Amino acid sequence: MEVEGEARPFRLFSGRAKPKPKLKPEPEVRTQPEPRSPDPAAVETDHADADPAPTIVTETGQADDAEAAAGAAAATFADLGLSQWLVDACSALGMKRPTAVQRRCIPRALAGEDVLGIAETGSGKTAAFALPILHRLGEDPYGVAALALAPTRELAAQLAEQFRALGAPLGIRCLAAIGGFESLAQAKGLARRPHIVVATPGRIATLVKDDPDLAKVFARTKFLVLDEADRVLDVNFEEELRVIFGCLPKKRQTFLFSATMSDNLRSLLELSGNKSYFFEAYEGFKTVETLKQQYIHVPDDGKELHLTYLLSKIKDKEDPIHKMGDPIRSAIVFVSRCSTCFFLDLLLEELGHPAVSLHSHKSQAQRLLALNRFKSGQVPVLLATDVGSRGLDIQTVDLVINYDLPWNPRDYVHRVGRTARASRGGLAISFVTQKDICLLHEIEDIVEKQLEAYECSDKEVTKNITKVFKAMRLATMKMDDEGHGEKVQARKEQKKRDLARKRKHEG
Repeated sequence: MEVEGEARPFRLFSGRAKPKPKLKPEPEVRTQPEPRSPDPAAVETDHADADPAPTIVTETGQADDAEAAAGAAAATFADLGLSQWLVDACSALGMKRPTAVQRRCIPRALAGEDVLGIAETGSGKTAAFALPILHRLGEDPYGVAALALAPTRELAAQLAEQFRALGAPLGIRCLAAIGGFESLAQAKGLARRPHIVVATPGRIATLVKDDPDLAKVFARTKFLVLDEADRVLDVNFEEELRVIFGCLPKKRQTFLFSATMSDNLRSLLELSGNKSYFFEAYEGFKTVETLKQQYIHVPDDGKELHLTYLLSKIKDKEDPIHKMGDPIRSAIVFVSRCSTCFFLDLLLEELGHPAVSLHSHKSQAQRLLALNRFKSGQVPVLLATDVGSRGLDIQTVDLVINYDLPWNPRDYVHRVGRTARASRGGLAISFVTQKDICLLHEIEDIVEKQLEAYECSDKEVTKNITKVFKAMRLATMKMDDEGHGEKVQARKEQKKRDLARKRKHEG
């Protein structure tokens, strides 16, 4: 059941919303947005003239099935006020019924309000902001209508794919401006004024600084989206954001979406002068109920053995990995360092386990190729650093393995959110060494759930110990032969030089 809160000042963005008292009204689904400000003209107010503390409506929510159980009628995309062509596009893509975040945020966005949506991974946040933008584009398909910013190249590329898929009936032009590709071609594409620009902050800021005339492209932009908004700030994009905001008109709608709330979102308050709507689908950093979370206590030198044991169970119908009879279609293995990712890639290659890797030491073309091979089912295993922990929506991921526990418990929530998406089931298994015990307890505290022990036989795990250790030696030799250590050191030195140059320029 979703309970509306009272109008509150904008400072609610700076921290987690306080729990609302439990009320028991009759469940209700609104098919039309209701005005929340006594001044209807507030939507049109220029940012420069806006009240310093804009009105914000706060609403908390639970999962769709909880509301259905309470007897509420299920809303459809047509009920939300979307154009029929968009409703048909959703149906063609298998989106039959809006999720809680879509049901609550889309009408507000269509009414001209700024929206901050905090909802768990896999809850449909992308469609919650993409559909209202495409709806407006259908009414006025001219110029760059929307700029969507994402913290990683992979997430930006995925957002562009989703905009293209949903907007295919309209024939929208969407440009992905991300690092790792030729900037000149992206600058030319931007000058042609595509309907939607999806970008990482660093690349779009660089394009504008290199060619100030490109700033005019955004003169009529109606929407600004920050996806995974907390992460955009966490990776210190403030300077790039200032450049980008300087190009955008003051009269615009701003959509901020994330799976977790952060105090750093306070810095984004300057984006909004309209009346604003805050939706929080849950409080805290909870994981979905359909996700089974387990751990394996492993010795420091036993991770490779346990990993190869688990991966050998993928698609094993006689002895499935989750003991429930259904085979694992694909798995993501998360590690903390690029070097570990590189090593495991070589190790699995030696052992004959098909896998691809995703980390920042790869070129962008290699990263996208690896993702495409994994998404298409050509390989069942993706090795990734936390560059792949946010936003990636791959329907066939049934298993997430935390080879290394993340230092930040929030990152655990994002990692395991790559499976059990859209009410499907999933399994997450974390390797826990003796030094990780305290970190495991922190994770359990933040997700408010105790992880279960995954039972596996030591005899089964060590059955191929000789083969695995031989492959480990060969993988280490290959890393040395390819000069991996020297390349890593060279990258560190280059980063230091770039940082020193940046500081000198700022000074």
